[in-house]
Amino acid sequence: MHLMETTDPLATLVPAAREGDQSAWNAIVDRFLPLVGAIIRRHRLSEADGDDVSQTVWLRLVEHLGALREPDALPGWIRTTTRNECLRVLAARSRTRPVDPQDSGGLDAVAGDVADTELLAAERRQALREALAELPAGRRELLLLLLTDPPLAYDEISARLDIPIGSIGPTRARALEQLRRTRALRGLGPDPVGGVV
Repeated sequence: MHLMETTDPLATLVPAAREGDQSAWNAIVDRFLPLVGAIIRRHRLSEADGDDVSQTVWLRLVEHLGALREPDALPGWIRTTTRNECLRVLAARSRTRPVDPQDSGGLDAVAGDVADTELLAAERRQALREALAELPAGRRELLLLLLTDPPLAYDEISARLDIPIGSIGPTRARALEQLRRTRALRGLGPDPVGGVV
C-alpha cells in the first residue's frame, strides 16, 4: 500500500481519505494544519479556544469530506470553516454576560438565547454550503475565490479561472443571484447571502 504524502495532489488525497485511507487523511491534516493554525492566530484566540476550533474543523471535515465535489476546493473549505469557527467562538465570548445566580431563570434564559443563536447560525452556514454545492462549478469556484482570506486580486482570480477580469463582477452578480434562488436557501428569510461576497 502506498503511503500518501502531503505533496500528493488533492485529487488523489481526497478520494483516498474518503475511502478510509488513514495515510491520506494524515497527509491532508499535516498539509493544512499550518493554515488552520495561522487563521486561529489571526483571530487571537486563547490556546484552549484555538484547540477547540482546530478539533471542530477536522471533525467537520470528516463529516463533509464525502460531499466535497471538487478536491481542489478543500483549501477554501478549510479556510472558510476555520474562520467561521473562530468567529463563532469570538461571538460566544462576546455574548457572555454576568447573571445573578440567585435570580431564578437567569441562567436558563442566557443558555436559551445562546443556544438559539448558535443553532440559527449553524443552520444558515449549512444551508449556504448546500446552496454553493447546487451552483455550477465555475460560479462556485468564483465565489469561493472571492471569499479567500487574504482576498485575492481580480487579476489572480482571472488567471486561476481563465476568465477576463471585466467579467468577474457581472459573473459574481449572476452567481449570487443564482445562489439566492437555490433550493437550500429558500425560506431562510431576507437575503441569506447578503454578507457572503
